Amino acid sequence: MGTVGGGTVSVLARNAHEIARRAGRGIRISHAAAREYLPDLPGLDRVGRISDDAFAVVNDPEVDIVVELIGGYSPARELVLQAIANGKHVVTANKALIALHGNEIFAAAQAQGVTVAFEAAVAGGIPIIKAVREGLAANRIQWIAGIINGTGNFILSEMRDKGRAFAEVLAEAQALGYAEADPTFDVEGIDAAHKLTILAAIAFGIPLRFEQVYTEGIARIEARDVAYAEALGYRIKHLGITRRSGEGVELRVHPTLIPERRLIANVDGVMNAVLVQADAVGPTLYYGAGAGAEPTASAVVADLVDVTRALTADPGNRVPHLAFQPGELADLPILPMEAVETACYLRLQVQDRPGVVARIAGILAEAGISIEAIQQKEPHEDGAEVTLVLLTHQVREGLMNTALAEMEALDAVTAPIVRIRVEGLGG
Repeated sequence: MGTVGGGTVSVLARNAHEIARRAGRGIRISHAAAREYLPDLPGLDRVGRISDDAFAVVNDPEVDIVVELIGGYSPARELVLQAIANGKHVVTANKALIALHGNEIFAAAQAQGVTVAFEAAVAGGIPIIKAVREGLAANRIQWIAGIINGTGNFILSEMRDKGRAFAEVLAEAQALGYAEADPTFDVEGIDAAHKLTILAAIAFGIPLRFEQVYTEGIARIEARDVAYAEALGYRIKHLGITRRSGEGVELRVHPTLIPERRLIANVDGVMNAVLVQADAVGPTLYYGAGAGAEPTASAVVADLVDVTRALTADPGNRVPHLAFQPGELADLPILPMEAVETACYLRLQVQDRPGVVARIAGILAEAGISIEAIQQKEPHEDGAEVTLVLLTHQVREGLMNTALAEMEALDAVTAPIVRIRVEGLGG
């Protein structure tokens, strides 16, 4: 009963009557496991009993549905598999568990005829799983792009609005409780990759493939990149993107320039947003709180209501875990990042002397890379170096990697080149 667990207790207690009207029967917390909890937690009086043994909960014969809000890989995996083996339904908010072990967990649940619900695992309180899995069931989904980590979005928003450095804003995010003491999962994109893995599976009917997600963080983004992007009419967001093409499925998390006129470009602070492009409905955008006690509890309780409604349903007629019937999952290839095509923003630090820009343009031309825009910024203090900012048209990643290596080998290029991918995200 930490942040999300405490929120779930409070929401279940406060809205018990409304929830029962929707579910068709009351939902009661008969047994909870928690090592620590707030003694004045609203709704605590509605909890039947509290112990510190989570396995006692999953083995309790009176429990119909187990809610796992521990997080992490272990003992969450063991608890969930034990609950399934005991014939209990499971509700979880654990994106890491589903992304890494979901294939095993869903197979076990299918064999036992029970449900594993995980709405709260992606984008907190935004009902994006239900929207993609059920609301868009008529569509062939083409791509999804999402701001699915609030910490990274808060950092980039502060850098843009106030011109602050990454390290300074990260320290504030930690002080505010948005980022953990070890912020790696947030700022390096691992948390977003967990969520993207789940979204791709339910969008395209593929197995969960977290190990194949290309993941890049935001630690190399500087305040000047944010300002230069703004001047070009773009904003930098840390996106999870999955797209289906004739060659396979793209799975990637990285900083991305997107046109400032797009609605998703204007999602700021710790808020989340997911943009889905589908063939029949076109683009749809889902926006809201991606974390927090009660927003995430909203999704947990919605899953509880869904599972409660389906308790007496024939297992074969329930909504499939990954949207598509288990025997209909397609083993589509995941494209290596080298095969993905995007436009690019490049920032180079070069010596201020004749012919340098021409040589850089020549390398790009030889690789078949077309330049959309090029800007030379003010000289550095010593006057010997300048910053170049380039926007390219779409190019295959492998070609760009080769061109970047050639440019960085030039004596006139005095620092590693910063490359940020560009997505139009047009409907």
